[in-house]
Amino acid sequence: MLSVLLLFSSPFAWLQTSLSEHGEFMKNLNCPSVALAWTALLSLFTISFAGVASAQSGPPSTAPSDWGPMSISLEEFEYPYPVEYMNFSVYGEEARIAYMDVAPTGPANGRSVILHHGGLYYGWYWSEQIKALAEEGYRVVVKDRLGWGKSSKPIIPYSISLWASNTARLMDHLEIEQAAIIGHSIGGQMVTRFAFLYPERISHLVTVNQVGLIDRRAGREFRPLTGEIDANPDMIEVYSSLLRWASNNYTTWQPEFIEHMRIRYGQRLSGDWPRLAYVSQLTNHMRAMDTVVNDRQHIQTKTLVLGGVDDYPSFAEEARQAADAFPNGEVFLIPGVGHNPHEEVPDVVSAELIRFLDSGN
Repeated sequence: MLSVLLLFSSPFAWLQTSLSEHGEFMKNLNCPSVALAWTALLSLFTISFAGVASAQSGPPSTAPSDWGPMSISLEEFEYPYPVEYMNFSVYGEEARIAYMDVAPTGPANGRSVILHHGGLYYGWYWSEQIKALAEEGYRVVVKDRLGWGKSSKPIIPYSISLWASNTARLMDHLEIEQAAIIGHSIGGQMVTRFAFLYPERISHLVTVNQVGLIDRRAGREFRPLTGEIDANPDMIEVYSSLLRWASNNYTTWQPEFIEHMRIRYGQRLSGDWPRLAYVSQLTNHMRAMDTVVNDRQHIQTKTLVLGGVDDYPSFAEEARQAADAFPNGEVFLIPGVGHNPHEEVPDVVSAELIRFLDSGN
C-alpha cells in the first residue's frame, strides 16, 4: 500500500523535501501527467501566499438584500453543463435523477468518470474537475444524488446502498459498463459502498475529504424522527448558521463559494422547504446508523484517499488509516486546505486525479 503525505509546515519545506527526496519524480517531468501534477502543486505554493491577498476575508456579515426564495429543485439555478434526467421508480414512488453528461473535449480515451457531491453540495461545484478531465479525454458524468439538488425529493427510506445502486442504475441508463468513481464528503461514503457492491463496474475509487472515516456510532443515541419542521425559520439565524458553515469548510474564501450559501438561504424561503427539510432529516438519520469502515478491507479496486489537511484536527491521521485499510490504497493530503480542496485548489486536485486515473488499474 502506497502512502504519499503532503503535510509540511510551509510550502517551501515541502518543495525542499520533494527536490531532495524525489529524484525519480524530477526525471519524469517529461511525462505529461507528471508535469501537470508538478505544475499544479507549484501553483499551490502561489495560492498559499497570494491567495489570501486576492481572496475576500469571508462572506458578508449579513445576507445580501437581493437574496430571495429559491425552489428546492433549483429550477432558477443554471449548471455549468446541460442537465438531463433519468426517470425511475423507487419504493413505489416515481423519481428522477439529474445529471450532467460531458463528452471529452480532448482526444477521447474511451474511459468514463462519475463524480458524486457531498451532503450539502451540488454537482455543479465539480466544474473545474469536469473541464480538466474532459480535456484529458474522459467522458465525465456528474449527478445530483436522490433527495438533493435538481433530483427528486421522495419521502422514502434513504441509505448509502440506495445511493450506490442509483449510480449503477445511471450507468445502465448511459450504457457505461465501468467507470472511475469519485466522491466528496458523504459522497466518499457512497462511492466506497459502490466499490463494495459493484466491484466489476469500477476501475478506480477516489474519496475526497470523506466524512465518516472512522466509525463514530458507538454511544450515539438513536432518536426516532418526529417529522417536526420549522416552516418559518428565523432568517437571521439561518444566515448565521451559514456563516459558521463557511468558516468550518473553507480555509481560503473565494467569492464564488457564496453560491452555496445563496442556494441554501433561498431554499429556506421556499414554500416547499418543509419537504426538503424532512428529506434532509431522513438522510441524516440514515447517516447516523450506517458506516463504510468495514467495507474497505473487501475492496480490491485501486483507491486514492485525497483531502485537505485542515478539514479537522484528526483528518490527516484518519485519512492515512483509511488508505492503509484498502488493499490497494494510497493517500494524497494537501496542506493549508480544508474540506473542499477541489474548490479551494482545483488545479492541484485535478492534476492528482488525472495522475491517479492514468496510473492503471
